[in-house]
Amino acid sequence: MADLIFGCTGVTADKYAATPSLTFQLAITERSGVRVHAIALRCQIRIEPHRRRYSAAEAGRLHDLFGDPSRWAETVKPIQLATVSVMVPGFTAVTEVDLPVPCTYDLEVSSARYLHGLDDGTIPLILLFSGTVFVATETGFSVELVPWSAEATYRMPVTVWRELVDAHFPGSAWLRCSRDTLDALSGFKARHALPTWDATLNALLAAAGPHDPAPAPERQDETGGTVR
Repeated sequence: MADLIFGCTGVTADKYAATPSLTFQLAITERSGVRVHAIALRCQIRIEPHRRRYSAAEAGRLHDLFGDPSRWAETVKPIQLATVSVMVPGFTAVTEVDLPVPCTYDLEVSSARYLHGLDDGTIPLILLFSGTVFVATETGFSVELVPWSAEATYRMPVTVWRELVDAHFPGSAWLRCSRDTLDALSGFKARHALPTWDATLNALLAAAGPHDPAPAPERQDETGGTVR
C-alpha cells in the first residue's frame, strides 16, 4: 500500500496563460517503497485568513467581507480558492508535479475580494488532497484512494498574486453591475460625452462631492484578536 506525503514547494504566476492562472509546485513522497504507476489527484485549495496579521488599511478594505474587526474572531472563516485536478505520472520515492490553478479577478467573488484587499506579506493556504492511486504490482496494478487526511500548507507571497493581476489586467480592476445599472451608466456617459467608463465613474464621484474617510479599524493579530 502506498504511503504518500504531499508538500507545496512554490508558486508562480503564469503570465502567458489564456486566463489568469497560478502554478503550484507539488512535491509527492512515497515512503513504503512501492512503485506508483499514476495518481488521479484532486486538490482543494483554501485561504485561511485567520493565520495572518492585517494592517489598518487592509482591515478597512476587508470590512465588507468580514464585518467589523471587533467580530473577526467569529466572522473570519476559510475561503475557497479553487478545486482542481491533475494526473501525476509514475514514480518511485519522490516526484514533483505542477498544479495549474485558474483564478478570477471578479470582485464579487470572496477569494478575489480578499486577495485584492492585501498589500504585502503572505497568504496562508491549505491544500487538501484526494483522488485515486494506481500502484504497480507483480501481477498488474492495485487501486487505492488518497487518504482524506492528506494535506499541505503553504504561504503564498502577495507579490505573486499582484504579478498575476498586473500581467492580465494592468492598472485595472473589474466590477460587476446589473444590466439596468449599466444602461443608466451608458446613458450618463453618452449625455456627457465621456470617453471611458473610468471617466464616467470619476464624473459621478465628483458630482457626489467630498466624503469623510472611514475611521481606520484596529489592527488584528494572527488569531483574529484586537491589537491596540
